[in-house]
Amino acid sequence: MIVLYSLMFLGGYISAAGLGLTCPEWPLCPNGVMPSEEYLIEWIHRLAAATTGVLVIATMVASFLNKRADTKIKVTSTLATVFVITQITLGALVIDTKLHAVLVAIHLGIGILLFSMVLLTALFAFRISRESQEIKV
Repeated sequence: MIVLYSLMFLGGYISAAGLGLTCPEWPLCPNGVMPSEEYLIEWIHRLAAATTGVLVIATMVASFLNKRADTKIKVTSTLATVFVITQITLGALVIDTKLHAVLVAIHLGIGILLFSMVLLTALFAFRISRESQEIKV
């Protein structure tokens, strides 16, 4: 949740500050893996997106590997995975189309859906964990 929220915060800052095309290539900036100072904010946003993607996908995989995982967690983590893959793809398209307004708006909307699914996954996990602890006591 923290990484995803940070990613959304950075994305909002980049959009509001007009920095969306500071790094005009995707997935890396012109200087490669380690960008120069002018590309740093956009590069951090992309690094946070990659980290978020790995964490969301790992959560889904873990939910399916855990035999006791509730169906709600499996559904919300799967939807989160679909949304994070969509977000990364949209992020690339937004850069390739030079910040097409409709794609930027869709990118924001899918980001909100992604945040909702990750939040629901976390809430379901904590609720189920709490219920199982109460049963043991």
